[in-house]
Amino acid sequence: MPRTAAMQTGIHPADAAVSAAALLDRIDLQRLDVSARIAADQGRRARFGQFFTPEPIAQFMASLFAFPRMPETLRVLDAGGGNGMLTAAFVAELCSEKRPHPQAIIATVWELDEELIPSLEDSLRLCQSVCERSGVRFEADIRQGDFILEAADMLGGNQLFTGNAPRFDAAILNPPYRKLRTDSIERARLSSAGIETSNLYAAFVWLAMELLTDQGEMVAITPRSYMNGSYFRPFRRALLDSMRFRRVHVYDTRDTAFNGDDVLQENAIIHAVKGEEAAPIVVSTSHGPHDEGMASRTLDAAEFVLPDDRDSVMHVVSDDTEAQIGEKMRGLPRVLSELDIEVSTGRVVDFRARDRLREKAANGDVPLVFPRHCMDGFVTWPRDVRGKPNAIHVRGEDDPDILPAGWYVLVKRFSSKEEKRRIVASLCDPGRLPKSGIGFDNKLNIFHRHGRGLPPALAKGLALFLNSTVVDAYFRQFSGHTQVNARDLRSLHYPDRDTLERLGRHVNGRMPTTEEINRIVNEEIPTMSAGDDPIAVKTKVEAAVGALKALKAPKGQCNERSALTLLALLDLEPKAKWSRAADPRRGVTEMMDWMAEKYGKKYAPNTRETIRRFTLHQFVQMGLVLLNSDDPSRPTNSPKNVYQIEPSALALLRTFGTDDWQKNLKEYLDSIQGKNRLREAARKMAQIPVTLPDGKTFQLTAGGQNVLIKEIIEQFAPRYTPGGHVIYVGDAGEKHLLNDEKYLAKLGVVTERHGKMPDVVIHYKDRNWLVLIEAVTSHGPVNKLRHTQLKDLFKESKAGLVFVTAFLDRQAMREYLPDIAWETEVWVADAPSHLIHFNGERFLGPYES
Repeated sequence: MPRTAAMQTGIHPADAAVSAAALLDRIDLQRLDVSARIAADQGRRARFGQFFTPEPIAQFMASLFAFPRMPETLRVLDAGGGNGMLTAAFVAELCSEKRPHPQAIIATVWELDEELIPSLEDSLRLCQSVCERSGVRFEADIRQGDFILEAADMLGGNQLFTGNAPRFDAAILNPPYRKLRTDSIERARLSSAGIETSNLYAAFVWLAMELLTDQGEMVAITPRSYMNGSYFRPFRRALLDSMRFRRVHVYDTRDTAFNGDDVLQENAIIHAVKGEEAAPIVVSTSHGPHDEGMASRTLDAAEFVLPDDRDSVMHVVSDDTEAQIGEKMRGLPRVLSELDIEVSTGRVVDFRARDRLREKAANGDVPLVFPRHCMDGFVTWPRDVRGKPNAIHVRGEDDPDILPAGWYVLVKRFSSKEEKRRIVASLCDPGRLPKSGIGFDNKLNIFHRHGRGLPPALAKGLALFLNSTVVDAYFRQFSGHTQVNARDLRSLHYPDRDTLERLGRHVNGRMPTTEEINRIVNEEIPTMSAGDDPIAVKTKVEAAVGALKALKAPKGQCNERSALTLLALLDLEPKAKWSRAADPRRGVTEMMDWMAEKYGKKYAPNTRETIRRFTLHQFVQMGLVLLNSDDPSRPTNSPKNVYQIEPSALALLRTFGTDDWQKNLKEYLDSIQGKNRLREAARKMAQIPVTLPDGKTFQLTAGGQNVLIKEIIEQFAPRYTPGGHVIYVGDAGEKHLLNDEKYLAKLGVVTERHGKMPDVVIHYKDRNWLVLIEAVTSHGPVNKLRHTQLKDLFKESKAGLVFVTAFLDRQAMREYLPDIAWETEVWVADAPSHLIHFNGERFLGPYES
């Protein structure tokens, strides 16, 4: 019998002071510790499919719940509890001051892994403490068992041990990721409850949906893979029949949501309400959990799932440009069957045909084409890669694996995680291969006509069209994974045959470049370039990213947001030539308005700070952009700040894409205005310019923990010691850079020359605290020994002592968690608005012995 445990009502004294603000920090520490242990046991991870939710994702998910009619007793389901992060985020959100509180929260939390139960119990005790502080009664029911089996039994009528299935007002989910075998007990039990799915995460969401009350709300983070494809069609239909989507949020980089756990899925967060009328859906994107720069668009339900789509494919369209691409693609006149074209996967499964594979073709063999043979738009055969086959032996005249020689169009079924394109088409030209026949690996999709080749002009035009930006961009709207299935290609609309053949005339022995393809498609298919030209938008943004890479911009600035910022500074509209680039002075808000008007990208208002800190700051450091060229004396934190492209950079960028570009780029990078200035900027960046809270600046030398020290002074100090006096700053290269010994003496502190000072010392004058901060990169945190050393070093201080350990990110903090001393604070630069408190009765305050 699975263990079911109700929470004990007693609160540990150390938990009594936990506030909603501190709750998630405490539990995130547990997550880091648990994740580190699980990461070391890959077998266990494969068995359970566990990936724990980071704090910023959990907070965002909890914030999506609406509850227009807050129930007095709110019942919440967390079907894969882990260490309790999602339930804690839910509690913290409902107990915050911005929300009306329910009278009671009852949390039912399932967890299969017995080893996680102690940390889950600890987390739920903290949740109880937070609720009591807010006057909310809290109950927790921990069910140590298999949610799939137990919930399926409840819903399937096999009420083994619980009686009637429970019902919930809310479900918050980060379900495990794992395939379900067809012959597994889970699949059988799900089928008995009327649920058919091949993946664990879909089963979790489906069961949770069934357990919701009418008007119940669900927020879940899962891979995007269920939004298209035949495997998930039953799940999509059930979800759309029962739930009404309100929000879809996608992280547009694959390695950020669970980066500490090596998850490379494209993840989506959904908020949906059960049994409600259809309403507009907000679709939003961001680069990752810590990126506050969020772009969004509101869709009608009919834009999210097309009314005539029998497959119920979901389209994630986050800006006006993507919406226009969808309209243009769906406006094309033909589907493949109307063109008498079929698409199917290659017939050869290499591991099943090992005895027939040949590295070199001999008598009785025919070419065997793999994805590696597809290069620059054509099949290049053979390719001499040691140990890799190029041919397959034929089993008689009617070998079902072999197709006759002819013109075929091939599309790779799989791409790498961050490959630029998803749809990559190549032509199989029979003139470049032996005439005897051909085999295709099943990792390729093959366009053919009744198992034979296509007419040459039609094949060429089809390949060119598939390689256009409009097709790839549209495909990404409904496919969130790297696999391109034949069914996906059948779902597309295509130009008519005459148009495809006209396109084919532009393929003469080589596949045109993407830029040439886009121009040809616009010229030959007038509807593609009519009105606003979304491909011009995509192309210009991609070109701007390319320009930034050529200018040696840091990786973090070679993205869409930074590209749009550059284009705004050049006043360069989608169809404008680079030679027309200008140099207006613009503030951040003006740039964002320009991006929305010209490129259809509508960023949230709080993105201003993201653009300033994570794009413009670096552009200025590169020497690419001038800050306040009209008034250099304007304070750096002025709301009137304006930015302008630097003159020599403007002259260079006006030649982008021309024959002179490479020569001019080299001269720019080699010149005083170019490379020397960049070197100077790099040198200054290496020296790390730091601005004190009082506006004064100084330079730290390169190396060690100085990047983190900059963050402490510029991010920590204004938040937690406003108006404080920075007394001491250690420097990796110069021992100490700032050392106000007279000020310390006034506080009663006289340090020895050989005494090991903390990295930063700040006097918080309003409260008379002396804040001692250790910046941890290569050296350790404020552990018990260091805590004692610092107390001894500052024992004569007239100000109360506060001890802080600072890290660049939580990943860096993970290995030091066991060493951090009690009665100290931890601050992490990538989440600067939070302090993590290690026990004790006070939060950020001095402790008396």
